[in-house]
Amino acid sequence: MGIRKAYGRKDYKKIFKRPNRRRPMRVVVVGATGNVGTSVLRSLEREDTVDSILGLARRLPGLRASKVEWASADVTKDNLAPLFEGADAVVLVSWLVQPSRDLNKLWMVNVEGTMRAARAAAEAGVPALMYASSVGAYSPGPKDRAVDESWPTGGVEGSYYARQKAEVERRLDRFEVENPEMRVVRMRPGLVFKKEASQGIRRLFGGPLVPGILADPRIINLFPDIENLRSQVVHSHDVGEAFRLAIVNKDARGAFNLAAEPPLDAAEIGRILDARTFRFPAKAARIGANLAWRLRLQPVSPDWLDMSLQIPVMSTERARRELGWEPEYSSADALLDLMAGLRAGAGLDTPPLSPQTGGKFRERELATGVGRSEP
Repeated sequence: MGIRKAYGRKDYKKIFKRPNRRRPMRVVVVGATGNVGTSVLRSLEREDTVDSILGLARRLPGLRASKVEWASADVTKDNLAPLFEGADAVVLVSWLVQPSRDLNKLWMVNVEGTMRAARAAAEAGVPALMYASSVGAYSPGPKDRAVDESWPTGGVEGSYYARQKAEVERRLDRFEVENPEMRVVRMRPGLVFKKEASQGIRRLFGGPLVPGILADPRIINLFPDIENLRSQVVHSHDVGEAFRLAIVNKDARGAFNLAAEPPLDAAEIGRILDARTFRFPAKAARIGANLAWRLRLQPVSPDWLDMSLQIPVMSTERARRELGWEPEYSSADALLDLMAGLRAGAGLDTPPLSPQTGGKFRERELATGVGRSEP
C-alpha cells in the first residue's frame, strides 16, 4: 500500500511537508546614516531572514551595502507612508542633538517628526515599529542599584534632550492604545559609542576645538571624580544587534534597557586608563560647562551634565532574558573603541559620521556658531 493511501492525503502532507521557512523580510530604517542607524544596517545585513533594507535619511550617503537601498526623506514634511508600504518593520533612529541652540527645530524633528513617522507606519499597515529611546527618558533615579523598564519615564527637568525623549514615550503610550495591532518596541540605551562614530560624536558634544590627541590614554594621568556622575555606555554594534533580535522575535514588544557592564564612574575610568582620580565639585563642573557653552567653546548646554547626574543606573535583565541579547563589548571596550576612533579620525561615508563633514580644518563646524546650526 502506498504511503499516501496508508496515511491519507492530510497526514501524508503533515509528515512529509517541507520545513517551514520564514518569508524574507523587508525593513525600513529611518535615520540610517547615524551612529545607531549604521549599526542597525550592519546587523540586518547579516540576518538571513532579512533580504531587503531601505535606508532613509535627509542627506544621502556614499556608504553602500548589498541589501541596502537608499532614499532621501525628511520626517518633518515628506509623505512617508508610501516608503513604508510592504515593510515588515520600521526602525526609528532619527534624532537631532544639534543645533542645540535651536530648541524649536529639535522639537519639530525629534518629537513631531518621530510621531509623524510612527503614524505613517501605522497608515502603511506595518506590523512592527522599533523606536530608539534612551536612558535619558527616565526620571531621576538611584545610582547605587539598577532599575528596570518600569521606572517612570518623566525625563529630567531642565534637560531638553530628556524632555523630548520623555515626550515621545508618552505619545507612544497613546499610539499603542490607538494601534493595538502594531507591535511597538522601545530600546533605551545608555551612551552609544563606536570607533566609526567618533567624529560625529566629537562634533555633537565636543565641538571643533577638541583635538583628537586628547583621547590618548597615555597622556591622561588624572581624571575628575564628580559625585553622582556614574553613567552607562553600550557599543553601537550591540545596540544594532538588539534591534535585529527584536525585529525577528515576533513576541518582542515594550521597552528594553541596553547597557554594557560595568557602569562607568571615575574609579572605573581611572582603572581603564591607568589614571589617578581627584575630587571635583559638581557645582564647579556645571559652572565651567555653562561658561564654555556661553562662550561658544563647545556645542552642548550644561543641562547634559544635569541629566547625567540624575538619570538612574539601568538593569538589562529583560533584554538578556527575552531577546537573548548579550553585549559583545564591555563598557571598557566601548570607551576605548571610541577613543581610538577620536585619535585616528575614524568615520563612515555618511554625512553624520564622515570626518569630512566638518571641513578639512573644521571650518564648517566653526561656521555653525558651535551649536547655532547643524554641522
